[in-house]
Amino acid sequence: MMNRKTTGVTAADNIYLPEGQLLSHPRNLEMTASLQGLEKAMNSGAILEGTAHLCDSDMNLHIDFPALPQAEAIIPASEAVYTKNGASVKDIAILTRVGKAVCFKVTGIAQREGKLRVLLSRRAAQAECMANYLTTLAPGDIIPARVTHMENFGAFVDIGCGISSLLSVDAISVSRISHPRDRLYNGQLIKAVIRSMEWGEDGLPERIFVSTRELLGTWEENAAKFRAGQTVAGIIRSVEPYGVFVELTPNLAGLAELKEDGITALGAKALVGRRASVFIKSILPERMKIKLVLIDAFEEDTSPALPFTYHLPSGGGDHIDYWVYSPAGAKKQIRTIFESK
Repeated sequence: MMNRKTTGVTAADNIYLPEGQLLSHPRNLEMTASLQGLEKAMNSGAILEGTAHLCDSDMNLHIDFPALPQAEAIIPASEAVYTKNGASVKDIAILTRVGKAVCFKVTGIAQREGKLRVLLSRRAAQAECMANYLTTLAPGDIIPARVTHMENFGAFVDIGCGISSLLSVDAISVSRISHPRDRLYNGQLIKAVIRSMEWGEDGLPERIFVSTRELLGTWEENAAKFRAGQTVAGIIRSVEPYGVFVELTPNLAGLAELKEDGITALGAKALVGRRASVFIKSILPERMKIKLVLIDAFEEDTSPALPFTYHLPSGGGDHIDYWVYSPAGAKKQIRTIFESK
């Protein structure tokens, strides 16, 4: 996907990835290294990337071209963010780009007093991404995304050229978490599936919602990694009056019941977010349960998140129509049907 020609490019060669993915692309390096390259980018409509190193008092973003230190490259405030129907842009949406990669199109080049001045538009790049890429998506499509920031209710992810989508906390995994940071971190590159889309009268998406839990495996796929009699590591996700829920993988948790020997003594150590070692007592597919015995609970300096292991469609496909988490014959059914509305 990234092996693009660096000569004779047109706007059709543009690839709409989360910001930061094009910085080291050969085409990007070539076109931002010389006046001729910038002119080629302007004439072809190429989408490029650079790092914003400054936001001035007029809210203009200044972009760094390492190979052209004499160039003054600016994204005017009015060109910093794409909005529909001329909606206003909050200053924070511009300020938070400083120090980060931003995409843009070259819209003007001028020589003033021996200095190269380059005008850029992030808004134009995002508008093209919206029209040529996001409008082609449908629920069930699997796409790359980058985590940009998190709130209690979910994470916001960049799904192309800095355009944001919501990954709600309940869509992150089947295993329950209290906050997106239990699973994600800012800047993380992930795979996501389009959960739903809300369309405007202009034929463009108003809102796009994504999910990751459908890409992290079914109950059986996750449970197949474990056997009764093993002692394994996990993370305590919930402490209830009747037991302690321990996450074994992002889409699988088991219950350590309070009546088991040793639980009472570990009560003070069994805190949400702590690592734990657990003995697997039994695995019950028909009840979709894993019974555990809590051996130990402890703090650890490393990130509390367990790594993602994606279970993608066979044959390398990038779309799913439906997903069934529950084993065949299980009383409780957890499933997702992706429908265009």
